[in-house]
Amino acid sequence: MSALAAKAVSQAQTPPIHLSRPAPGIIVALFCGYFAVGLPLPVIPLFVHDKLGFSNPIVGLVIGVQFLATVLTRGYAGRLTDHHGGKRSALHGAAVCALGGLLYLLAAMPGFSSAISLAIIVVGRLVAGFGESQLVTGTVSWSIASVGPQRAGMSMSWTGIAMFAALAIGAPIGMALYQTYGLEAAMVACAVAPLIATVVAFRELPYTSPAGLRLPFYRVIAQIWREGLGLMLQGVGLSGLTAFASLYFASRSWGHAGLVMTAFGIGFIFVRVVLGSLPDRMSGHRVALSSLIIEAIGQAMLWSAHHEIVALAGALVTGLGCALVFPALGVEALKRVLPANRGSAMGAFVAFLDIAYGLSGPAAGVIAGEFSYAAVYLFGAVCALLGAALVATARSPSPEDQEKHHGTRLYFRLVERPWPDGRSTAHQSRSSGRPARS
Repeated sequence: MSALAAKAVSQAQTPPIHLSRPAPGIIVALFCGYFAVGLPLPVIPLFVHDKLGFSNPIVGLVIGVQFLATVLTRGYAGRLTDHHGGKRSALHGAAVCALGGLLYLLAAMPGFSSAISLAIIVVGRLVAGFGESQLVTGTVSWSIASVGPQRAGMSMSWTGIAMFAALAIGAPIGMALYQTYGLEAAMVACAVAPLIATVVAFRELPYTSPAGLRLPFYRVIAQIWREGLGLMLQGVGLSGLTAFASLYFASRSWGHAGLVMTAFGIGFIFVRVVLGSLPDRMSGHRVALSSLIIEAIGQAMLWSAHHEIVALAGALVTGLGCALVFPALGVEALKRVLPANRGSAMGAFVAFLDIAYGLSGPAAGVIAGEFSYAAVYLFGAVCALLGAALVATARSPSPEDQEKHHGTRLYFRLVERPWPDGRSTAHQSRSSGRPARS
């Protein structure tokens, strides 16, 4: 028995084997699953506005409702990831995303009134949001677990590449399918892509979060709110691109709206590939500050554009700016939480981005209706500058701050220390009803 106990202790103390790069299957699964998010982005606004005949604010609500569902389920996704690993969360999420695609397909079927089709699309967006919550939280945490926290920034760069490559490729493919074959063909692709993600993810090894004390979700939010708010302000510009770029280009009689997300994705992926490890090598707050200023410049170019090429260049510059905000602030957020809460931290962190998408979509719809589509991007520029101002005042937690913030870490080490009879002090405390001795 003592030999078995010694072996168990030795295994527990052995550092986990980490990869030098995130497992390829995790990245591919995220790409395929998120393809179902990017593909309908230019399609649904046109279908709701032009085919069903609803107004710009309704378009914004339809786009934003998915992100509302996502933010409301991030806590569940974080707990699922912390307790059962990112792989299970990713598999659940991909299956639910496929169901969302099937609902989109149902909405495109003939015989429904405009109101019923709209209602089905809204339900599909809610379902897709729930699936996206689990898929993204699971794969991002799974990827970080595969490389270890010392490469968290690089890991988040690669997961971001997968997500925005899916947006950049999915958006023009969705537009081409919609214009050539109708909404039905585009929505079939939305259902098939997450199923491919499920097959790929199923074959990958699981990498679980470290054991330890798990905090309530609201306490995790309280620890990472500043980084989350900076991410939220960054997301306003991207939300304007995804929700209103196609209508903005149509109002100017520009014919390449499908290239907006491609231009954004090229800038985004270029920076992630070339500078993706930068947040691991220097202050994440400094990286985020520079990035938010660049994003504001890109949004201002979109706002002031008189030619299509300038607008596409603005989307490209926006992508350059947005590229490192997520990994830079994500690394700083992970510094503020216990290792056992990384899944919840990532769920809470990304929830701020969901809030940006959920609120800025309807807000941008009101701005477009009251002023113009161009004004949406002025709004995005202002928000990016506010995010830069917030990040400029932030600082990484010092070792003393971390001890104060994570005082439970010391407690956890003490209560798990073995007693001479082989039991832990936590067991002694439970048996006697008295606090554990240190």
